[in-house]
Amino acid sequence: MTPAELHVVVPGPLDQLTGGYAYDARMVAGLRDLGWRIHVHNLAGRFPEPDASAREAMSAVLDSLPEGSRVLIDGLAMGGLPEPIEAHGDRLRILALVHHPLAEETGLSEAEVRSFTDRECRALASCVGALVSSDFSARGLEAYGVPASRVRAVLPGTEPAPFAEGPGSGEPPVLLCVASVTPRKGHDVLLAALERVRDLPWNCLFVGSLDRDREHADSVLRQVDAAGLVDRIDFVGELDADGLGGLYHGASLFVLASHYEGYGMALAEALARGLPVVSTTGGAIPLTVPADAGILVEPGDVAAFGDALRSLLGPSVTTRAELAAAARRHAEELPSWPDAAQAFAAAINELAP
Repeated sequence: MTPAELHVVVPGPLDQLTGGYAYDARMVAGLRDLGWRIHVHNLAGRFPEPDASAREAMSAVLDSLPEGSRVLIDGLAMGGLPEPIEAHGDRLRILALVHHPLAEETGLSEAEVRSFTDRECRALASCVGALVSSDFSARGLEAYGVPASRVRAVLPGTEPAPFAEGPGSGEPPVLLCVASVTPRKGHDVLLAALERVRDLPWNCLFVGSLDRDREHADSVLRQVDAAGLVDRIDFVGELDADGLGGLYHGASLFVLASHYEGYGMALAEALARGLPVVSTTGGAIPLTVPADAGILVEPGDVAAFGDALRSLLGPSVTTRAELAAAARRHAEELPSWPDAAQAFAAAINELAP
């Protein structure tokens, strides 16, 4: 029997340390384990607002593929480049992998939102279907002209992990935030909330790239300095799975003030380690974090986020223990990566038979 074949198009290297790239890489590996022939095409150039190099790279890849090929294009590359998708929509079976619509990014001007919305709608119209990482994102694509019949949601898998033990006896609680320092992730909101609980003992570790939006990252670092919290906050940059696993294991709470998530893989990883979560109701987060395992507040609400932190860092640790127990129960229900790959393969076969 001829193995199933798929061309996967991604902007830049596949091994980048973000949730979206991790999802892509795990699905590629999972499909290969299932016997699929996977060809990964790494695009040069700038994304999601493409430059000339990006346009040339996308066109060259699609031009090179035989007629009828099944092609999965990561939304970070697809959403800003409708023209080559339209040019090949009748010749290739193109699928979009949408982690979240580009127009949902935080900090865009109204003109940028309109531009991304228009371009993504055009690109999606030329695709035979779309894969997303949550039911929330699946419903959201209706606003981009994609009917439910052409969308499949495949939740990310989560690696089993030992439950976190937290800091040593007598040490202050350790808060852990895992997210690239970009406006959507709400680091500025989290820092403002931490200022409101500076009278309580805690330390906070931030894991994630400082280079994806250097101007914003620099403003966040200045905010830490202005608040006088330099000795209690540490930005450690990107870490591989082993390094990150050690920080999860030594954490007391997982915190993320994101304005929007299409799923929130770091949140699921926190649950897998039995960590209580303080986050927001942005996007799919309420579907990722069960109500009994975390405290979720409106995105951008500094006071509410600070109150949530205070309730878990104050003299009584009862609530924190209850949330941790719930997180441990829910950890057993998280899908595995092999299960996710099986669902991903089925979705592709349904959308692009």
